[in-house]
Amino acid sequence: MTAGEDISMRRKKLRYRAWHRGTREMDLVLGPYADAHTENMDDAALDRLEALMSEEDPPLLKWVMGQETPPDHIDKAFLAEVIADHQARVEK
Repeated sequence: MTAGEDISMRRKKLRYRAWHRGTREMDLVLGPYADAHTENMDDAALDRLEALMSEEDPPLLKWVMGQETPPDHIDKAFLAEVIADHQARVEK
């Protein structure tokens, strides 16, 4: 397997995980984001997505909805990108 195949499989797995979170609300936030962006992500960007997706759905949903401030270990700039992407889709 080449490096290109490795990253391709990683992107595919992340897209699947984004759509199968356990809560429909987070599926609808992370799934479309992953579909739209993973093909253009490098390893570092995929790391950021993976880190965010490693969080539990209930707090993640509260952060996305603006009901709670994310803790310091969360990549807030990346979270803001995901939220903006979701809001743009909802507004269409």
